[in-house]
Amino acid sequence: MGIKVFIVDDSAVVRKVLTEILTDASGVEVIGSAQDPLFAQPKLEKNWPDVILLDVEMPRMDGITFLKKIMSERPTPVVMCSTLTEEGSKTSLQALRIGAIEVVAKPKANLKISLPEASKDLVNAIRTASKANLSSIKPKSITPIRKPVAKLTADAMLTKKAGRNVTKTGALIAIGASTGGTQALEAVLTALPQNIPPILIVQHMPEKFTKTFAKRLNTLCRLDVKEAENNDAVLPGRVLIAPGGKHMMLQTTQFGASVQIKDGPLVSRHKPSVDVLFRSVAKFSGSNALGIIMTGMGDDGAKGLKEMHDLGAHTIGQNEASCVVYGMPQEAYKLGAVDKEISLNKIPQLIVSHK
Repeated sequence: MGIKVFIVDDSAVVRKVLTEILTDASGVEVIGSAQDPLFAQPKLEKNWPDVILLDVEMPRMDGITFLKKIMSERPTPVVMCSTLTEEGSKTSLQALRIGAIEVVAKPKANLKISLPEASKDLVNAIRTASKANLSSIKPKSITPIRKPVAKLTADAMLTKKAGRNVTKTGALIAIGASTGGTQALEAVLTALPQNIPPILIVQHMPEKFTKTFAKRLNTLCRLDVKEAENNDAVLPGRVLIAPGGKHMMLQTTQFGASVQIKDGPLVSRHKPSVDVLFRSVAKFSGSNALGIIMTGMGDDGAKGLKEMHDLGAHTIGQNEASCVVYGMPQEAYKLGAVDKEISLNKIPQLIVSHK
């Protein structure tokens, strides 16, 4: 018996293509589908799935409303399907805050062609969701800290050798996250005061989603949060989030530290890649950096964090109990890259104390 999946989508074409994709995947079984939540509910009660694949936009009951109902009445891993638009990204972030595990991009045009092309991401999202720790989907708010003011490796983007003449940054924090990271990052960043070292973040998200995510965090935090642009200065009290579909790397010149935003191949199966960011931080910040690897599926960031660790940076992994998916922190821990594992609610204080 594989992972039981139920599909809720307004389009018969989408339901058919999704069913075909998942049926062909090893260890996944589609047990039913429906065109909207009202048709889905009686079917679900007869045979409840391990994962629900849910469309965002449906006429009689939208996906967000149904997601709220699921999470309040019978919490179940949910993967949302959303269009790659600014409005779609806002709705998707709302879904993640409510409790969705992953969001899969669903282009509107040429569905018969575009959906199969995205089949790998879809199947991975289903498998990730099936392993999620539902008790950590909604992390408790953290009390704000009151303080006075075959994959390719990172070699594809940046050489490992630091070089003798590299200018080092001052204190800096680098964070990598994936599944469950949007909620975890919100909890951490909203607890931080203004006068802290610069923070660079890679959160695995599709293009356009990261800008919406950064804008929302900027309204909630005392920090200056933005989606990173090429040559953005790395400044105290500023948080730069790598844009979806591009790599972000730290760089230094005689004028100070900034970020380089660059296209390139997938590294550790991701773009942006945590490994790429962490390698650049190891190279240009060394022992002045604090590296934090948080909830997420896979191993992106493990090798990069080890490079930071080996060059004297302080390195932290989010502990299993507070992770939605204990994948990335676990791989880093197994590699010997983590100095210490701590719960999510202790991360802000660690950031504040980093000098």
